[in-house]
Amino acid sequence: MRIRLEGNRAELTLGMIHLRQIFTVTSMSRAFPDRSRPRNYRLYVTITPRKSH
Repeated sequence: MRIRLEGNRAELTLGMIHLRQIFTVTSMSRAFPDRSRPRNYRLYVTITPRKSH
């Protein structure tokens, strides 16, 4: 599954922390500046469900 996160750098960091607690992050793009909102960024993340043991 591919997810787009939007927000400031602190929000992106917090979002990634939460995603990694629930899912396996298989890839992550760099943070792209948001043209319409200064100081905001977008980040693309590919995740898979965590395998249970």
